[in-house]
Amino acid sequence: MKDTSVNNFENLNSNFLRKSKARLVNQKSKVIWLTGLSGSGKTTIAYELEKLLLSKNFICCVIDGDDVRGKLNNDLGFSENDRKENIRRVAEVAKMLVESSIITICSFVSPTKSIRAVAENILEDDFIEIYINSPLDVCEKRDVKGLYKKARKGEILNFTGIDSPFEAPLNPFLEVKSDLMNIEDSVNLIFQKIIQLIEMKF
Repeated sequence: MKDTSVNNFENLNSNFLRKSKARLVNQKSKVIWLTGLSGSGKTTIAYELEKLLLSKNFICCVIDGDDVRGKLNNDLGFSENDRKENIRRVAEVAKMLVESSIITICSFVSPTKSIRAVAENILEDDFIEIYINSPLDVCEKRDVKGLYKKARKGEILNFTGIDSPFEAPLNPFLEVKSDLMNIEDSVNLIFQKIIQLIEMKF
């Protein structure tokens, strides 16, 4: 019979340390996971949300998909398996941050239910899914990086929304229609919805 006493002790110790850190920084940590098409406004919203949280004295950080792809995960492509591995690594990093009581904002296309499930399975109750919803045609018109044009020409393969699917979340914690709301209103909406989850109540 397997002795689980060591694991139980580790879990209790981990929970105790997390609660101690939460009291020290006076906040509850969560992972705010922004998902949506490229060009939907995820990254801009993520960094503006970070600014707002910092102005309210919350300790937080952003993990952005483009940044991670250029550094930690620069060995990965865009196959289904590589996308899952990309999200798995990010979720593990986010887990370490959130267990240190840092509110973590993740901005990733994370296009399918199964890929987002990888993150949710790792982060469990700390995973707060927010769908930044903007129609494909609006995202293409924005196309700040010119990625959609390249994908349409076949210069980029497996590009989400063009030749790779995006599966919208069915029951996200929050849906932000970024084609109908400006950045400030989008950020304020998210803040109003998550404040109850991150405030310490005495």
